[in-house]
Amino acid sequence: MTNKRISLLSTLLLLGITLTSCKDANKKTATDVAMQKETVFASDVISFFDDWKLILGDGTNVGIANDFENKDFFYTENEDGEEWVVFKAPNAGSTHGTSNNTRTELAQIKKWYPKTADDKLTATLKVMNVSATGDARVAASHAVVVGQIHSADAFENEPLKIFYKKYPGHTKGSVFWHYEINTAGDDNAKRWDYSNAVWGDDFSVIGTGENTYPEEPEDGIAFGEEFSYEVVVKDGIMSLKFMSDGHETKTFTKNLLQSEYTTIADVPSQTKEMFFPVGQDGVERKEAYTGEGCFFKLGAYNQTNGKSPEVNKNWCSGAETHGGDIQKQYADGNYAEVWFKTASISVSDAAVSNEGYFSKNDLIK
Repeated sequence: MTNKRISLLSTLLLLGITLTSCKDANKKTATDVAMQKETVFASDVISFFDDWKLILGDGTNVGIANDFENKDFFYTENEDGEEWVVFKAPNAGSTHGTSNNTRTELAQIKKWYPKTADDKLTATLKVMNVSATGDARVAASHAVVVGQIHSADAFENEPLKIFYKKYPGHTKGSVFWHYEINTAGDDNAKRWDYSNAVWGDDFSVIGTGENTYPEEPEDGIAFGEEFSYEVVVKDGIMSLKFMSDGHETKTFTKNLLQSEYTTIADVPSQTKEMFFPVGQDGVERKEAYTGEGCFFKLGAYNQTNGKSPEVNKNWCSGAETHGGDIQKQYADGNYAEVWFKTASISVSDAAVSNEGYFSKNDLIK
């Protein structure tokens, strides 16, 4: 065989290998593209993410979470052909702002003022897990907050927190909501919550021992059982509606402009029994949340933490945290997990930017 023929044969072989390699590379790219198209993002399920920033269970502010997922904290699940958005938060890890608790939660990018508000939040969800450990005598143990109204100003208190709580071994848990006073004076350490039962018990029903639980609520909500809430704030009045198949629909109203709790005599007995013994014995300013920018939150704000109950018997659960190791917490049930099927938000023209809240709290580690 001549040198020319050998050279030509070598060239043809090399060209064939190159073309095959290109085809294989193109095939891999096509597969990758196909796999990418199969990913269902939360923003594909609930199309309202332009109105929120997403905080993850490691304290990270993701920002607007369109076409985003994080398999540790925020992703989608398909159950029987139905898509759900999953929010997951361990008992311990890095937190956002001044909170002692982790959260995977949406926070509204605009704030509104109760007096001029015409704003609305709705959601349909189910709770899939709350912490497996925690001192049963601590009211926050085994609980998660699934919706909020938060103040962006002054003390940054919370006129609304919607809770789900279920004790280990119980089939049914409780849904209840809290109003937190906007404390009069300069000492916000004296603030307290008042709890209202929706289905099951309120916050004040606790165990008699570390692992001794109260009776299971007869009209409670089980893991995986759907329920919905609707929150409307208009002209200073907060209106709440809670719905679930097989349960009585419950409605509540609360004036956010005028306090019911301006003197010690006004404070409910529930509060005096739970909060006064730990020094949370304040009163509310007469105008309540008047003049403060407020905003909605939605997701999984885990109320169970690893702090010692000796610090605060209402909020410090003493739960297992594995030193903040997230995967170990997930492995043995020490986390909160909430699935949302639908949600909506309506924002009034009077709402303004809430960027000041984020820029302040993103810096706190």
